[in-house]
Amino acid sequence: MVDPVCVRRLADHEGKKLQRIVRRGSTSSVRYRRAMMLLASAGGNRVPVIAKLVQADEDTVRDVIHRFNEIGLACLDPQWAGGRPRLLSPDDGDFVVQTATTRPTKLGQPFTRWSIRKLAAYLRKVHGRVIRIGREALRSLLARRHLPRDGDGCLLERG
Repeated sequence: MVDPVCVRRLADHEGKKLQRIVRRGSTSSVRYRRAMMLLASAGGNRVPVIAKLVQADEDTVRDVIHRFNEIGLACLDPQWAGGRPRLLSPDDGDFVVQTATTRPTKLGQPFTRWSIRKLAAYLRKVHGRVIRIGREALRSLLARRHLPRDGDGCLLERG
């Protein structure tokens, strides 16, 4: 049978730090809950009991305990990524703005004004430079670049 998951023996400074985090409670909720998990495990509680105590999934509790055993108190701070990576380079953004400010008829399109949907579709099929961008990302890019639009979302001609 597999041994139950529990934290390794805490060093004095680790125990004091965990107790300080739990007693103060003024730190982030993630640090607080992880500190609670570790202290509860050090106190001899099993994973299902700890999960109910901190209202977390049992797998999450096991992951935190294993991570503490590997890297120590650094496991208290989450290592979350900063979101989805950027898909457009600044050069691509300039190309989008240049395309948006050019009349569609000059680019061989059968309409006189760009809508967000038409512009996004055109950018996906430009020969030699395919730019995949969603409508909302395109809308926010054009807003950041201060390109005016009418009430229907079509781009207006610049003065």
